[in-house]
Amino acid sequence: MLEFEVRTAELGGDAFVVTAVGEIDMYSAPILEQALEGVVGLGGTRVVLDFSEVSFVDSTLLSVLIRYRDRLIDLGGELVLVTDDLRIRRTLEVTGLNRLFTIEPRLADGISALGARSNGAPDQQPPGV
Repeated sequence: MLEFEVRTAELGGDAFVVTAVGEIDMYSAPILEQALEGVVGLGGTRVVLDFSEVSFVDSTLLSVLIRYRDRLIDLGGELVLVTDDLRIRRTLEVTGLNRLFTIEPRLADGISALGARSNGAPDQQPPGV
């Protein structure tokens, strides 16, 4: 079993970065979900989920992403994903989740995306969502 780790950093106010390291599957997804729940408990509504150090994801992650995207939107926030891994990006494309999330290739870009949205930039949700 490969090690899995989640790190959380507060950017200030209601913005956080949650970094996952390792493989996200049915065994590790609950750890990620617990970290996201902790961020919400601290008042976090704008979250960058950094997958830069993730080597594999399965469908368990997809349900976590949808659940917390919806929860953060209900709180007036958002969930931005960071990955440049073509396999992870392809999984998001095949499932259509690439249309629901802002996906950036680098952490700095993900943080900037949060900043752009909080500074009055128009909401970029797809129509009908």
